[in-house]
Amino acid sequence: MDTYVFLQHYWWFLISLLGALLVFLLFVQGGQGLLYTIGKTEEERNMIVNSLGRKWEFTFTTLVTFGGAFFASFPLFYSTSFGGAFYVWMLILLVFVIQAVAYEFRRKPNNFLGEKSYNAFLVINGIAGTFLLGAAVGTLFTGANFTVDRMNLGNISGVNTISQWTTPWRGLEALTDYRNWALGLAVLFLSRILGLQYFLNNIDDETIAMRSRKHLVYNTGPFLICFLTFLISLLGANGWAVDPTTGVISIEALKYLHNLLDMPVIMVLLLLGIIAVLWGIGTAIFKGSRSSIWFSGIGTVVTVLSLLLLAGYNNTAYYPSLADTQSSLTIYNSSSSLFTLKAMSIVSLLIPFVVAYIWYAWRAMNRKPISRQEINNEEHLY
Repeated sequence: MDTYVFLQHYWWFLISLLGALLVFLLFVQGGQGLLYTIGKTEEERNMIVNSLGRKWEFTFTTLVTFGGAFFASFPLFYSTSFGGAFYVWMLILLVFVIQAVAYEFRRKPNNFLGEKSYNAFLVINGIAGTFLLGAAVGTLFTGANFTVDRMNLGNISGVNTISQWTTPWRGLEALTDYRNWALGLAVLFLSRILGLQYFLNNIDDETIAMRSRKHLVYNTGPFLICFLTFLISLLGANGWAVDPTTGVISIEALKYLHNLLDMPVIMVLLLLGIIAVLWGIGTAIFKGSRSSIWFSGIGTVVTVLSLLLLAGYNNTAYYPSLADTQSSLTIYNSSSSLFTLKAMSIVSLLIPFVVAYIWYAWRAMNRKPISRQEINNEEHLY
């Protein structure tokens, strides 16, 4: 494996890891979506919002970093998807912007919208944000309607771009594929499960704990149905394979199943990740374990990482084109230059220090669970 190919694989791994961490951190959104389900009184809702308010910026920052890293390492995907499916990405941007506004202004005196409006913003972000992100990620497996023409790079008129979207729906047509619905709903219910586990970990209140354990049961069934529907459909579906020598892309039956069998390490990681998620759910439901979120959280990261590696490794097109097979994007034909990937790889050596800082900040904010007394005595509230 030469240096360029190694760096392309290295950066797909980092992108996949960022995406996996983002899915775990969506517990903030999952908790927001349960604001009125778990919080029956204003005091309880304040406890929930302030518990999540300590962590919401982690999710937002990871989302921005994920998009920025994709732009720097695989710019053709960024221009194709973000520029083509902009209805979807604008909706995602909108629901995350109103989340930030809600946390900043919810408890500000004399805010003209009122606290209930900002609560509604948080619920919308918690439900729509997670579903839309899951459905968007689903297109990495199910494909999208675009074409790529590199000859347009020489067009100085500015009329044409290198990537063209072939439908007027600009990404919304992804909702016609049940697999995208299945993954979107799976991410939605998983975020709710992680949010409920976070409440057990971070809120010191017996009433909220009891409700959280009860609703874990309600959300686990739909999550398993949606996730297994997506996973089984994926392993039985066709995929887009690329010939590493010629660059020619062709449709291969059972491609993702072949990837799983060809990469046994990823298959083991996928199974271990699923087991960890289920173990965390079980300890939360039956024991009310405060540490359950760490089992499910690590399991979530490992599972999502494994799925994203299946999408891009083993000579697979990670963004299939439904309009033109040869326009499908792979880690080979959509990456930045060798110089750019080398420079970014040097910068990536700082990642362990960033992770260490995030862990330190998390521990500092999580040292003491939130209680009713703290909410009633605290001057700064979200």
